[in-house]
Amino acid sequence: AVKQLWGDGDHVAEIDDMMAEQEAIHGEKAKSICDLFRDKAVRWQLITLFLVSSCMQLIGVNVVYFYAYNVFIKAGISPAQTHYVSLGIGITEILSTVLCGFLIERAGRKTLLWKSYTVLALALVLLTVTLSLQDSFSWVPYCSVALIFIFIMSFGIGPAGVLCPLPTEIFIQSYRPAAYVFNGVTNWIQLFVLGLLFPFIV
Repeated sequence: AVKQLWGDGDHVAEIDDMMAEQEAIHGEKAKSICDLFRDKAVRWQLITLFLVSSCMQLIGVNVVYFYAYNVFIKAGISPAQTHYVSLGIGITEILSTVLCGFLIERAGRKTLLWKSYTVLALALVLLTVTLSLQDSFSWVPYCSVALIFIFIMSFGIGPAGVLCPLPTEIFIQSYRPAAYVFNGVTNWIQLFVLGLLFPFIV
């Protein structure tokens, strides 16, 4: 099965890892969410997953998505054309997430996260400046559009690509289903809360 999945080659190390993990869990059944919270052995993995997931929500990607349409209109893009620009943003995120799949093993998760969060923060600072100067110069709105694309690309290469496989990589097999549920619930609750609070913050 491993050769069929990964092709011909020496996969002894991967198989040894799988066997060692299987022995470590001693045929334990999948753990529940309550077990995930109770077990001190996985406390740091849970905290890591929560922090990375929270940072992904708090970096403001959803807000950028919500307000991208207004930025495009201000840039002079006609309402009929904004759909194509929005499609371009979606394609950019898909391609950058795929690119992350190729880079993640070479660059490392920490490097991808820190560098992309740095670019995301810089893009947001510059986007704040360009949005406040939109009416001052005719070329500034186009800078805002470019910054949105840079922001989305950095998001796909870093947090979006790194967070997806994270529960698999830091939890043993018996805890993975609960970790994925925890990750999903955390993401959606935070998205819901931010969606409610952001208009008041504005």
